[in-house]
Amino acid sequence: MAAPSHNPRVLIVTPEVTYLPDRMGSFSNYLTAKAGGLADVSAALIRALFEQGADVHVALPDYRAIFSDRLAPLLRKEQRLIRTIMPDDRLHLAEDRAFYYINRVYSPHGGENMKLALAFQREVINNIIPRVRPDLIHCNDWMTGLIPGMSRKMGIPCLFTIHNIHTVKSTLALIEDRGIDAAYFWDNLYYENWASEYEFAREDIPIDFLVSGVFSAHFVNTVSPTFLKEIVEGQHGFINDNLRQELSNKWYAGVASGILNAPDPAFDPASDPFLFEPYGPTDHHAAKQQNKVAFQQRLGLIQDDRAPVFFWPSRLDPVQKGCQLLSALLYDVVSKYWDQNLQIVFVADGAYQPVFRNIVQFHGFQDRVAICDFNVEQEHRGYGASDFLLMPSLFEPCGLPQMIACIYGALPVVNDTGGLHDTVHQMDVSNDTGNGFLFENFDPAGLMWAIDQAMAFYNRPEDIRKRQIERVMIDAAATFNHDVNARQYIDLYEQMLNRPLIV
Repeated sequence: MAAPSHNPRVLIVTPEVTYLPDRMGSFSNYLTAKAGGLADVSAALIRALFEQGADVHVALPDYRAIFSDRLAPLLRKEQRLIRTIMPDDRLHLAEDRAFYYINRVYSPHGGENMKLALAFQREVINNIIPRVRPDLIHCNDWMTGLIPGMSRKMGIPCLFTIHNIHTVKSTLALIEDRGIDAAYFWDNLYYENWASEYEFAREDIPIDFLVSGVFSAHFVNTVSPTFLKEIVEGQHGFINDNLRQELSNKWYAGVASGILNAPDPAFDPASDPFLFEPYGPTDHHAAKQQNKVAFQQRLGLIQDDRAPVFFWPSRLDPVQKGCQLLSALLYDVVSKYWDQNLQIVFVADGAYQPVFRNIVQFHGFQDRVAICDFNVEQEHRGYGASDFLLMPSLFEPCGLPQMIACIYGALPVVNDTGGLHDTVHQMDVSNDTGNGFLFENFDPAGLMWAIDQAMAFYNRPEDIRKRQIERVMIDAAATFNHDVNARQYIDLYEQMLNRPLIV
């Protein structure tokens, strides 16, 4: 398939999106369906493509109940007109009664999610793609995993992006029962066991949705270059062998890459409404001290604008986030820097929250360690008040807190893995490089070493610290943003459209 001579039409298929450009439809700015980072990335990419003049279209489930909640009362009457407006616009809502009354993007029940995924993909395959006639299709995550198989059969280049390592499985019989003509592209799907013939496969051999997306797509990307490499090298035992093998096949064929996500634009210390005192790179020092004291007062901590504050905003999950390392060190860290009033603030839910509460209670650290349930306001204030971010993850498909921290002038203390490796570099004051502190051995001693490195930086002369943090904030704002993220996707689209298509 030759690259189109006209402005290529791109169809982005996503189960989530946070916002769309106002001009993409009368009600597009009210349509919000968000469950995670995929929503932010989809929205930013769509906006950037649209603003750069791309012929971009979006396929999204018609979450009628969710969308209705976002409409102002005076506009609810006009919402009925959306059915006549949308077919001529760039926003294409997949309509099915399965979507109409749910109040969340994903259901806690696996069977319900399967029903939603099949209903969404049926509408995209049967109605939206024939109507849009795209030159390229961009699918996101397992809920779109069947579409690349159909796209390959039709000779339409398809990009499949993996945001989350999650999948479901189904048989051809169930897929076809839900109105998808899978017999047309059955041989482009991934089966758990060898499927030599359609009739043999139809009833008995499960199809893996996520792996099918990887297997069939013409190009695949994850949300971290290093995490993709780690999967290919077999570093993560939780990755399904089938997924690892198919990603490896794409990698060695030169059709797999990693493109980092970017934080929500709302994370900007110069305009953040939750901060006690907004600031930018050039005036960060005094403002962060004011934010620190106000935050300390709110949390019942020692009020000391010179106290080093470490911030933990990620969920307290010992499987991924490494909170067990800090629990083993908490007493030692606070005690070692007792005279400097070192403080640690958790704004995070998760299994390890009671563990930290017990440690704090046992040692009487209530004025030095604060443990808060997660909420957006406290999260923003934590970034604005803290000097360092703690993120000792065992693995990290991308990660956003470390990027946000740099934008706010808080230096990350992280394990050297996945997206953390891609975004955090060892601070080197003498060469004016780096933006944080990394450790390579995933154990308490490794984390303690990195905290000591952070404290050595904190104890440098104030003018040196101010200059380095100003540099980090400027670099982070220029690097960790959706325009950079979208440009990488646009470059990938162009690469795909200008290479011979293998069907």
